[in-house]
Amino acid sequence: MYKVLIVEDDHKLRDIMGQYLAKWNFRPLFVDNFERIDQITLKENPHIILLDINLPGNNGFYWCSKLRQLSDVPIIFISSRSESMDIVIAMNMGGDDYIQKPFSLEVLVAKMNAVLRRSSSIVEKDLLSVGELTLNIQNSYVEYRNKKAALTKNEFQILYLLMKKAGQIISRDEIMRALWEDEQFIDDNTLTVNVNRLRKKLEEIGVEDAIATKKRQGYLLQ
Repeated sequence: MYKVLIVEDDHKLRDIMGQYLAKWNFRPLFVDNFERIDQITLKENPHIILLDINLPGNNGFYWCSKLRQLSDVPIIFISSRSESMDIVIAMNMGGDDYIQKPFSLEVLVAKMNAVLRRSSSIVEKDLLSVGELTLNIQNSYVEYRNKKAALTKNEFQILYLLMKKAGQIISRDEIMRALWEDEQFIDDNTLTVNVNRLRKKLEEIGVEDAIATKKRQGYLLQ
């Protein structure tokens, strides 16, 4: 589950965003003291920040610049401002995206997932990492906080696809097509068995509830 720090002084809008994001496996965190945004960020260590521009005291541009000195956490600006220069300043200050009020909550989630995929899924040589979870592509094992688990071919392919599209719902059909292309025939029941075995192996190395089942949709690495 991704932690999202919502820096918004409109409490009604803040609560609406928080309630909606919680339904999409985000854990919303709120800022009430707008003079300590940097300290709160360091304490909470969120995966992503939603940052309003018009804030009490220093504005969002100031805080984005300050946060960039401390962290590379993805930042999406949310603002009622529509001037092109505001968007340019937001990006130059280190923002990852910009969404204008009023906005669709569905679009917000889509933007958040896109930013998270770009920033938290990192391929380095033979490794694919999402947060502290690392998949060794060459040797087919998964590692979490110095604990390792060997994966079967199907388990590896499933986890690889979920990690490559972390935060995005992957349909059962898409997973089965990926396994079919690898010349491993797999039916719907076999996929369920493989996902359950993969979950168990992840739990054995300390990763709890990593793979969520989305009814009638597919699976999600959270």
